[in-house]
Amino acid sequence: MGKVKRVLTVLLLALALPGTRATVGVAAAPGAIHTAPRWNGSWETAPSGTSAAKPGAAIRNVVRLSVGGTAVRVRLSNRLGTAPLRLGAVTVALRRAQGPDAAPGTLHAVTFKGARTTTVPAGRDIVSDRVPLTVPDAADLLVTVYTPEDDGRATYHASALQTSYVAPEGAGHADDTSGSSYKTIIKSWYYVTGVDVLGRATGSVVAFGDSLTDGTGSTPDTDHRWPDRLAARLREHGLGVLNAGISGNRLLHDGTGPSALTRLDADALDRAGARILVVFEGINDIKGLPPANDPAAYADAYRTLVSRAHARGIRVVGVTLTPFRGYAAYTDGREEVRQRVNAFIRTGGAFDAVADADAIVRDPAEPTRIRPAYDPGDHLHFTDAGMAAVAETVRAALGGISPAGHG
Repeated sequence: MGKVKRVLTVLLLALALPGTRATVGVAAAPGAIHTAPRWNGSWETAPSGTSAAKPGAAIRNVVRLSVGGTAVRVRLSNRLGTAPLRLGAVTVALRRAQGPDAAPGTLHAVTFKGARTTTVPAGRDIVSDRVPLTVPDAADLLVTVYTPEDDGRATYHASALQTSYVAPEGAGHADDTSGSSYKTIIKSWYYVTGVDVLGRATGSVVAFGDSLTDGTGSTPDTDHRWPDRLAARLREHGLGVLNAGISGNRLLHDGTGPSALTRLDADALDRAGARILVVFEGINDIKGLPPANDPAAYADAYRTLVSRAHARGIRVVGVTLTPFRGYAAYTDGREEVRQRVNAFIRTGGAFDAVADADAIVRDPAEPTRIRPAYDPGDHLHFTDAGMAAVAETVRAALGGISPAGHG
């Protein structure tokens, strides 16, 4: 058993037994970890903004779970809305092959305190009742939301990199097994922000960041974002992976979506089973406006994120910021800031472990640029191969987390 696998297993034993301290070097096979069924996050997206509502329509969101279980519950959001949101019907089903069809016998109504309809106040999220649906690892789940009225702007995640579907005037279509009415294609997730599963998973890893975590540059409809690749590697260890990336998000200021510090609780710390937080955020502050060129401000923000996570018993991995020479906003001055911020991430002692993505994706011949094989052409984001490299770097960093405490 490799070092990373051994340490991950010990970490899982510690996480599975709250209040205990694991002994480093004591390992067990992943299959030897047995816990009572518990709720654990299996999929997430973070609200990034609002879009025009689709009154009378049923929106069939397609989401890829990381780990399976014997029941699910759905998280829905009106967090960024300004008026109460009426949910006329919500259903879940396993997806049949590709497209919007539900697998026969798997479509279930979702209820909220026993009722099929509910109203979500502006600025609030809601979690459904338990739905008795067995879902396997890596399953595609259809979460269909019918909104009968125009309740103002819809809370959504803009850049899903996943095709979902809409049935217009869908009063009855939320309950359709057939997807024949779902003729309109969309590339965003509406209202749904999470799926929890009831099972034997021992926790989840929350990937917290910007477009590099959201998946920009990877191939749509393939689940090749780095958190997806990480999920495939961590299932045997009983860990789900949640993607809380928002394209355009920032560490120090509001950008696309609230700033990292503002959204930390709702998008990371409050998620079911959150055990490890992976922070890969800051490049949009370096290259954006207003300028953020004081490395001490980044250090303070990172320390605050870590402190708040530690207070909840969550360990934190810091990811170094990756090169962007060739991108329109690049300057030598901004590169100097990136280097100084990375020096803090690597050696400042704030994090429980460090994943050095910069070292992995930079071009050895020109370290201020991304390797050509990892660059989709914009000199900022990553190809599928680059995403896989980041995922492996984060996976290896998990082996550096002490299961006995926060360092």
